[in-house]
Amino acid sequence: MSSQWIWEPSSEFIRNTNVYKFMQRLGLSTLKEFLEFSQKDPEAFWRELDHEVNIEWFQPYEKILDTTQGVPWTRWFVGGKINIAHNCLDRHAKGDTANALACLWEGEDRNRRSVTFSELHMEVNQLANALRQLGLKKGDRVALCMPMIPEVLTILYACFKTGLVAVPIFTGFGARAISTRLDNCEARVVFTADGLRRRGQLLPLKEKLDQALLDSPSVERVIVYRYQNNPISCQQLRDIWWEDFLSAQPRECTSSALEAEDPAMILYTSGTTGQPKGCVHTHAGCLAQMTKEIYLAFDHQPTDRFFWVSDIGWMMGPWEIIGNHHFAGTIFLYDGAPDYPKADRFWEIIDQHKITVFGISPTAIRLLMRQENPTPRNFDLDSLRLLGSTGEPWDETSYLWFFKEIGKERCPIINISGGTEIAGCFLLPLPIQPLKPCTLGGPAPGMATEVFDETGLPIRGKKGYLVCTKPFPSMTRGLWKDPQGYLDIYWSRWNNVWYHGDWASVDEDGCWYLHGRADETLNVAGRKVGPAEIEESLIEHASISEASVIGVPDEVKGEAIVTFVVLADGFKTSDALTKKLETHLVRALGPPFRPRAIHVVPALPKTQSGKIIRRLIRRAYLEQPLGDLTTVDNPDLFSHLHRSNL
Repeated sequence: MSSQWIWEPSSEFIRNTNVYKFMQRLGLSTLKEFLEFSQKDPEAFWRELDHEVNIEWFQPYEKILDTTQGVPWTRWFVGGKINIAHNCLDRHAKGDTANALACLWEGEDRNRRSVTFSELHMEVNQLANALRQLGLKKGDRVALCMPMIPEVLTILYACFKTGLVAVPIFTGFGARAISTRLDNCEARVVFTADGLRRRGQLLPLKEKLDQALLDSPSVERVIVYRYQNNPISCQQLRDIWWEDFLSAQPRECTSSALEAEDPAMILYTSGTTGQPKGCVHTHAGCLAQMTKEIYLAFDHQPTDRFFWVSDIGWMMGPWEIIGNHHFAGTIFLYDGAPDYPKADRFWEIIDQHKITVFGISPTAIRLLMRQENPTPRNFDLDSLRLLGSTGEPWDETSYLWFFKEIGKERCPIINISGGTEIAGCFLLPLPIQPLKPCTLGGPAPGMATEVFDETGLPIRGKKGYLVCTKPFPSMTRGLWKDPQGYLDIYWSRWNNVWYHGDWASVDEDGCWYLHGRADETLNVAGRKVGPAEIEESLIEHASISEASVIGVPDEVKGEAIVTFVVLADGFKTSDALTKKLETHLVRALGPPFRPRAIHVVPALPKTQSGKIIRRLIRRAYLEQPLGDLTTVDNPDLFSHLHRSNL
């Protein structure tokens, strides 16, 4: 990575930031002192942050944290009663903020809508009453597989109000992936739309959901929003239109006073196993972490218009909503492709809606900067004051293009990294610190982040494992229906240390960087997927007896999927079969996970105990040294896997 500093905040800029004012109130004069305080005394830090960002409690907490059940099961804000909907909506729907904009929205077809906090509050209350009328009880799961439209706000807040657990699901998933998540969380209700559009093409979302529901017996009702006027089939007694569901419902509904540890959401991410991981997040944990990051890292200001390119099914969707709405901030939602009808769509949006904070993935920037005439010379981007990014490591060329062409070298890139499992960030730059290309700054306030070597000792100047040595409020409260899996994945490598599965490093100036996954999880355009989930989908096809999936470098997506399959008896290699397998995989998991290549091989290398060795398959494909092969049962197979031989 470059050793060159590319951005340094002026003293005036620093003095006007939230983090500087917070440090002054705490009597801390340097960033180093502030971060050390936040890491060494988490009880004091999170208590002070709670006061700083003005979280409102129905009942004050008695204790910040309780580790009596073990560090992995730390309880936070013990004894407190709270509700996200009260903090982010109810209190803003009256007084000076009632008519403030909660949301600006634009669709791919340039339709636009705006929603005030008062308007949102009334519709949320109607939906909350309708959900209560169904007989749902606190803790029941309600899923949403919805386009990025204002109604996602209504659904989330209605769930939070009533103590229901919201389960956002990515609309780009295939039917099988949706079904797996619905079945795992045992959702009773699902919200969807009659369809959505990408690059002008109608995508039948409801039909895909219907297919998923064939294997989701827990779902009792499907609420359908009329979005594209797309004719759909409805199952009597199960399916109901949104407007009919809300009609005649009262516009008043009190938010439940919930325990701080009560679940607010289950957010799904993928690991190396076939089963997606359901990360359980609480009301108090989400509020503490998400408001901290919007306030300190993104320096929330009352005039901000905050636009992060995301689907509601990814953590960044709920994150931007909760984090900004806690402060009565305005968010911008866009439902559409980033390059339709032209590659300048986002720059047009920033200009027309006067966006002040814009966040995007490195993959999207790599895609846009490779388009014809990518530089936004016809649009005014002067409203921007901060840029953001997350999801995957940057390359320096793309990072500098974003910094220079979009930020005009005056907007710092707040490059953050955390994950679905923590509903926030382990690493982020604060706006008061200088930046080098691609850096993530350093540990986020309140996060005791470290880089360990193989022996569990901190290292600098070399690549190591990203870990966190102390608990934090927003860490997942286990994995849904898999408490042992939670311990095995995150807490088993070192005692009472969270192992995150990323490679990281810290340079001589204290700048932190990420270098991809240290485990087998694939990161395709910022979306994690477990290789086993793809392999299971392939093996479902009658022609496949075995499959192995690896991730390989891709200059646009960061990582691309390459698959190796062994055919079942009676099937022969052909272009037609390869096309069928690709189609089968896309239908199961969704277009984002379309493989770069499907290679038919005679057999797959395995250990002597019969385990397929993805790590060595990847090294063989990339023609890298394989190292010790003494545990491999059939090492001669590796020569068939070289990229140049396929």
